[in-house]
Amino acid sequence: MAFSLSSTAFEHAVDIPDIYTCRGENVSPPVSWNGTPEGTKSFALIAEDLDTPVGIITHWVIFNIPPEKRGLEEAIPVQERFTDGTIQGKNMMRRNGYMGPCPPWGRHRYYFRVFALDTVLDPDSSLTKKKLRRAMETHILAQADLMGYYSKKKSL
Repeated sequence: MAFSLSSTAFEHAVDIPDIYTCRGENVSPPVSWNGTPEGTKSFALIAEDLDTPVGIITHWVIFNIPPEKRGLEEAIPVQERFTDGTIQGKNMMRRNGYMGPCPPWGRHRYYFRVFALDTVLDPDSSLTKKKLRRAMETHILAQADLMGYYSKKKSL
């Protein structure tokens, strides 16, 4: 079975429900993965907006997810560290935790990417996406993506 990422909240290439955005409760969506590669010691997940005029915006950095986990539940608390060893790094607003989609205009693509890693990373909660990518660079066993769209709707 190939490594794959999915959500019960939205399917690949469809709209992300408002609850997971700045128009709703701004909570993280539930995600799950299947087909974990042999030798996986931890998982990392990055969520980002690819369609901004200022470059890619990082919405979520979470890593050192234990290898026995097969997903993340809805509404992960906004905190740095969890008792199971999971760490949330810094999003684009320099906050530890999920930051929901909130484009000022247009329809944007939001990618959720999970990585199966052959190591557990240094538990540094100040990691940004760039630093996390560098730390896991030679440790990625597999990657799976889930993409959803979101456009900020006009108020009625």
